[in-house]
Amino acid sequence: MEQQKVDMFMMMNNKYFPESQIPYIRERLLAGDENREGLLHSLQFKDPTISLILSLMCGALGIDRFYIGDTGLGIGKLITCGGFGIWAIIDWFLIMGSTREKNLERLMSVI
Repeated sequence: MEQQKVDMFMMMNNKYFPESQIPYIRERLLAGDENREGLLHSLQFKDPTISLILSLMCGALGIDRFYIGDTGLGIGKLITCGGFGIWAIIDWFLIMGSTREKNLERLMSVI
């Protein structure tokens, strides 16, 4: 892809990915195929801030994990009421990173 298009994509979607992976993503996009550009722009990424809000409001029900696509963990949190509250509290600190990692996986499957 062209440098300008990659810069625009990164500027618009920077918050959805782990900070440490930004140079790698940029490199992969620059080396990527022009034919995948349309598919790349059609991707919908999950917002880490929304996942944190969901975790704070109803994390014991696993809704935050369902939101990012971790269905198994969501069911586990739902059945155990957020690991009896402990798992829900731990997820307040981990859910934003997990959301960014899921977004990175989604992006890498397209590139």
